[in-house]
Amino acid sequence: MPAHITHGDDPHALAECIATHDFCFLPADHTKNGLASLEAGWNSDWERFAASWGSLERDTYMADGGRYRRRRYAVLSAPADSLDAVLEAHQPHYQSLDYNNLNGGVARHFAPIAPEVMQGATMQTAIRLGLGVFQRLHPGTAAHIEVHQFRIEALPDGAGKPTPEGVHRDGVDFVLVMMVRRENVESGTTEIFSPEGDPLDSFTLTAPCDAALVNDQRALHGVTPIHPLDPSKPAWRDVLVVTYRRAMR
Repeated sequence: MPAHITHGDDPHALAECIATHDFCFLPADHTKNGLASLEAGWNSDWERFAASWGSLERDTYMADGGRYRRRRYAVLSAPADSLDAVLEAHQPHYQSLDYNNLNGGVARHFAPIAPEVMQGATMQTAIRLGLGVFQRLHPGTAAHIEVHQFRIEALPDGAGKPTPEGVHRDGVDFVLVMMVRRENVESGTTEIFSPEGDPLDSFTLTAPCDAALVNDQRALHGVTPIHPLDPSKPAWRDVLVVTYRRAMR
């Protein structure tokens, strides 16, 4: 069974789960409770937040030639022991080839997340939820935060790959993945592995706000390709990914 949260949904309880298991599957109701513990009106702009995935731009850096991924991106920072994350100047996304052997090694320039979405209650509270967990795992440490909106499209003649680089680490300390919407797709199963590559668990994010929390220093993760249930209709998987790492001194 996945590592469900059973003793609370606030950042402290989530951090305890991560410290014990190195990952957690968080069903939507638990995620919503955790978000509500930080902000009662966290979902006041949910419709605008979710709809913004429809305006993501195509990722043109796919070394496999794939045209199945759309995304937007932002970078924030937060001082130690504060949930007040500050939006940084827009900048390229970079991963070394050690962590991304498909698309790493180059500075990738993606369109920024729309300001009204970035500053909205849903996005801000989701970032704070993950930040609260990070701060309990790394107390007294400032955070470098990267926010990714991903849409993976499943085409009639080809699968959509949520993690085209395969099972991997992101090169950060902690990762929050939250489902926004699945439309006409099957599979997309999240798989968790030990650093040695031994399978630990698997679960599928299906409902809006289903979430996965991963200690990126101690666990690998990947997501299986998605396929359209009805090849005659559009099919996609929308997720929010927020990564946290200890800020460089």
